[in-house]
Amino acid sequence: MKAATGELNLTVITLIAIAAVIGFFWWMWPNIQKGINDQWDQINQTETVDKG
Repeated sequence: MKAATGELNLTVITLIAIAAVIGFFWWMWPNIQKGINDQWDQINQTETVDKG
């Protein structure tokens, strides 16, 4: 019975950890995406200036 309880605790901890990681990225993704898009736009503007 102790082994089953230990496995249940480990499963619960694992699920909480996975939920925390998913929640973190769900909350942070708009900021990450905005940063990527801003850098991409900056690179494209630099290339346009250099070519023109």
